[in-house]
Amino acid sequence: MKALFDQSSIKISELVTNTYSTSFSLACKLLSPKIRPAIYAIYGFVRYADEIVDSFDGYDQELLINEFEREYYLALERKISLNPILNAFQQVVHDYNIEDEMIQSFLNSMKMDLSKKEYTNYDDYKKYIYGSADVVGLMCLKVFVHGNEEKYQELKDYSMKLGSAFQKVNFLRDLKDDGERLARSYFPNVDLFNLSKEDKNKIIEEIEKDFEEAYIGVKQLPLDAKLGVYTAYKYYKRLLVKLKKTPEKEIINTRIRVPNHIKLLILSKSYIRYQLNVL
Repeated sequence: MKALFDQSSIKISELVTNTYSTSFSLACKLLSPKIRPAIYAIYGFVRYADEIVDSFDGYDQELLINEFEREYYLALERKISLNPILNAFQQVVHDYNIEDEMIQSFLNSMKMDLSKKEYTNYDDYKKYIYGSADVVGLMCLKVFVHGNEEKYQELKDYSMKLGSAFQKVNFLRDLKDDGERLARSYFPNVDLFNLSKEDKNKIIEEIEKDFEEAYIGVKQLPLDAKLGVYTAYKYYKRLLVKLKKTPEKEIINTRIRVPNHIKLLILSKSYIRYQLNVL
């Protein structure tokens, strides 16, 4: 009975989410149970692709990402895959009419991580962020609005701004790992190992602007998605505040985190604001 296999595929996607990201899995738990499985499926797909290009050292990563892509398209055509992550994701793509352009943009950005180590111009930087983050936000938005195309178009630009903000925060707090282990530099014309206060402030101002615009859309999300997205928004804003206060040399030499008790505080405040309808 395929329904049982589909359920187990979602459970595995949920396991992947919980294993790789405590923050994202917490935000997912705040979504309505009706939309949560689809978000787990999206996360599972993008996480596996990202792990191939980031973590599978010593393996033929180019071969693996190309095989992953081929297997996805077979799953999409057949509407089934023995890979539970792909089986769950293809169902979401069909159910919510996720455009292939989003999938291709995402996979292309993942492939860029295998060959492009430095971004020297803003166009390439924006292209990478669009594929690696913005389209992931758009896939989730398709789920949040339950396929309502009019609502999707209204919130599309805000969703992309939120995806960009999240990704840039990740870039800034992962400078050490990206620079030392992966030899990558995402911010154009920024010397990672001699990060200046001026460069840091410029990056933070750019992210703050993204957050400011994104919040307009967060407030307009359907109720069954709003609490989860708002909590993630507040968590990343707290990360940005911490990065802003952290000296440049410390950002380069460590990964900035938000302690668990602060995460719980963010969750509590978000829930109260949600209940009072003052997000």
